[in-house]
Amino acid sequence: MSMSDPLGDMLTRIRNGQSAGLKQVACPASKMRASVLAVLKSAGYIRDYKEGANDQGHKGFIIDLKYDEGRPVIKVLQRVSRPGRRVYSAAQDIPRFYNGLGVTIVSTPRGVMADQQAREENVGGELLCQVF
Repeated sequence: MSMSDPLGDMLTRIRNGQSAGLKQVACPASKMRASVLAVLKSAGYIRDYKEGANDQGHKGFIIDLKYDEGRPVIKVLQRVSRPGRRVYSAAQDIPRFYNGLGVTIVSTPRGVMADQQAREENVGGELLCQVF
């Protein structure tokens, strides 16, 4: 059976892994997931991610979770745009999450980027998720 929301699945795996105190979590690979993981890494919410293969030979990612003194760095990780309800925003209307302390990840025509970069480049798009 195919998955209806692959990005939401990856975010849930990260949330569940941090709740359980795991050092790493695994998820299937895709270009969208790779670009979201790159934004999470550059923003400092995860340590690293690497591409690997599972026992059946399917490509996947191993995500190294980040903790600060035993507490997860990610406090809030929520999906904004869902398959049943897509949410789009112009560059000047991208919401500031937690007064700018959090990051909204945006899928733009120029690629997936953080909200601050999208505002600087004056490009809007689909609001994928919010992280704090």
